[in-house]
Amino acid sequence: MGMGMASPLLSCAIMALLASVLPPPSVAGDPDLLQDICVADLSSGKPPRPDSVRALCCSQIRKMVQINHVFDLCAGVKVNGFACKATVTEDDFYFKGLGAAGNTSTTYGSVVTGANVEKVPGLNTLGVSMARIDYAPGGLNAPHTHPRATEMVFVLQGALDVGFITTANKLVSKTIAAGDVFVFPRGLVHFQKNNGAGPASVISAFNSQFPGTQSLAMTLFAATPPVPDHVLTTAFQVGTKEVDKIRSRLAPKKA
Repeated sequence: MGMGMASPLLSCAIMALLASVLPPPSVAGDPDLLQDICVADLSSGKPPRPDSVRALCCSQIRKMVQINHVFDLCAGVKVNGFACKATVTEDDFYFKGLGAAGNTSTTYGSVVTGANVEKVPGLNTLGVSMARIDYAPGGLNAPHTHPRATEMVFVLQGALDVGFITTANKLVSKTIAAGDVFVFPRGLVHFQKNNGAGPASVISAFNSQFPGTQSLAMTLFAATPPVPDHVLTTAFQVGTKEVDKIRSRLAPKKA
């Protein structure tokens, strides 16, 4: 075998060896778990209640050691996700909220019922979650993104116009019906609209315990504190009256 042939074969062998020993790229939106389970302690990131014994003790500790400016041990544990709680029960892995349709009497005629780590603490570190979305006739799940997850929807009933927009501003859209599946890539703006005369519903699956949702309209026009008028008027090439009108329509309804 000549040297000309040996060199490419050697390179291929090295690449194959590296591929067999290096860890594969993660296919989940969340880091891999390092233990069997880590049921979320949903209070782990919260400071103590002002009237609790812990709050009283923390107050005295701060006065004595004066470490507020360095690291506040009493502010709650801050981690990427949630700390593990000590006592685990079967209910930490159970949720029955997706069986019934939600109330679609909303601004857009749709409602999302989530089954993420906040509802199912046992999902902590497992990298998955679900949701049910219900739509009134003509209802819209307004353009939004999930910064931490890819989404896959399965249509339970009805027909919907769905789509996402790539970073090159290309719209990828399709009409889907009962039994169909459609995928929205992570981080891309997407939407679903009920195009039928009756109600519609889907089940969504995510590769993150907490996908996060940013609605474009709410993010820009209902932020707290508000996005400056001059930013919105320049971005959308409209006047302040139009901005105020949109804000008033998206403002939370008073009880």
